[in-house]
Amino acid sequence: MKYVSLHDRLRGPIAEALKKELGVNNVHALPRVTKIIVNVGINKTKMDSKELHEYIVDILSRITGQKAVFTKTNKAISNFKTRVGLTVGAMVTLRGRKMEEFLDRLVSYVLPRIRDFRGLPTKLDGRGNYAIGLKDHTIFPEVPPVEAGRIFGMQIQLSTNAKTDERGRALLKQIGMPFQPSKKKEGSSVDPSAS
Repeated sequence: MKYVSLHDRLRGPIAEALKKELGVNNVHALPRVTKIIVNVGINKTKMDSKELHEYIVDILSRITGQKAVFTKTNKAISNFKTRVGLTVGAMVTLRGRKMEEFLDRLVSYVLPRIRDFRGLPTKLDGRGNYAIGLKDHTIFPEVPPVEAGRIFGMQIQLSTNAKTDERGRALLKQIGMPFQPSKKKEGSSVDPSAS
């Protein structure tokens, strides 16, 4: 059986399923993923070496296929011990084919590799966007084995053009995002028809 890439599935079976589910006839009115942002926060106390900054950029480049950029502070905040121009993170913004390939690998290979994985939470941000927080970057197959002190977490933000959570959730379910099964609300333990 031939593997069909996410690029082809988005324009074929996923589009047809979304048309039926959402009741939309126009293909261009269907929700779609517009960009993916992969973000790593750099803790000043634990990750302050230049060598570790280069390691984070190298790993993000391997995972996404695109060079990461450092994010710097605009303000000095004494409570957070930050100065203007201090490096506080690294990020990559993916669009187009690279975005689709990354999302395909995330759903097909990376998320099933998480130990004791029971599904992702179904909560979106109110506008159809979804964020995933990962504690360990070594679940990506591109990453070579590392010592425990160099393991870092990351956030993956999926931005869609869906205006509501229902439309965004429908799109992500069709892509194959492994959401947790919905729990039935438990009522009282007394059966009202018993009396």
